[in-house]
Amino acid sequence: METLQQLTRRQVDALRAIAVRESPERGVSLKLTAEALKVRPPSALGYLTPLEDMGLIVRHRGKSRLTSQGRTTLEEYQRHHRVAESLFGSLGLAPSETCHAAREIDLALSHRTVEEICRAQQHPAACPHGEPIAPCHAPNTPRAS
Repeated sequence: METLQQLTRRQVDALRAIAVRESPERGVSLKLTAEALKVRPPSALGYLTPLEDMGLIVRHRGKSRLTSQGRTTLEEYQRHHRVAESLFGSLGLAPSETCHAAREIDLALSHRTVEEICRAQQHPAACPHGEPIAPCHAPNTPRAS
């Protein structure tokens, strides 16, 4: 099973919260992570501990930072989400609805399935909200303009 398929929605939200708040000089406190997730620190810790066990974050002196694997996983998540949004947009959903629909399935999609959806959609360059979609991993895959 792929890393993304092992994560819960709240764990992805925790990864995103850390990514937005960390800096090269310092990690993110449990308190800030909890505030970003709108939960109490013990609940936030419940999301962070499995992320640390999976090697997606490191914690040192109460501060969390993404590992390179965590950063890659978050980038993969963004790609899965945006490709799913593109699919729902092509089915006629309004851009305001595509994000909600994509969140229902994005963590369940395998990388292979995302690549197939991307190919079927002729490699969209952006999601319905205009956010860029990273190119496929396969070589020589043209992208729509």
